[in-house]
Amino acid sequence: MATVRLLADEDLSPEARAVFADIRATRKSDFVNNFWRALAHDPVTLKRTWESVKAVMGPGVLDPKVKEMLYIAVSIAHACPYCIHSHTASARAKGMSEEEYRELLAIVGMASETNRLVTALGVPLDEEYEVV
Repeated sequence: MATVRLLADEDLSPEARAVFADIRATRKSDFVNNFWRALAHDPVTLKRTWESVKAVMGPGVLDPKVKEMLYIAVSIAHACPYCIHSHTASARAKGMSEEEYRELLAIVGMASETNRLVTALGVPLDEEYEVV
């Protein structure tokens, strides 16, 4: 359940309306998801967050599908159901197969387990892994 009312297009401030227009243009879609609708109450945070997401998730060295898969992994680690669902949908739209999704989940599960074991055991870092 949202802690704020999700703003409809007709409820947006001019500043938020401009960010929504950029979201739609960038994504080539009329759909603006609930995350942005919740953030629209604070146009400054909305704009700052959208600009950061656009820069990080936009064109770069990593393939767009890989970026979405990394976002899924971090969202699982941070237990964010909304982000898990939205970025899984986005990764699938960018070509992630069910086999890739299953392997991603296996890696996230394995990393979570071994991270906890290393932490619980207090395993010291190997000298070979230290950056010079």
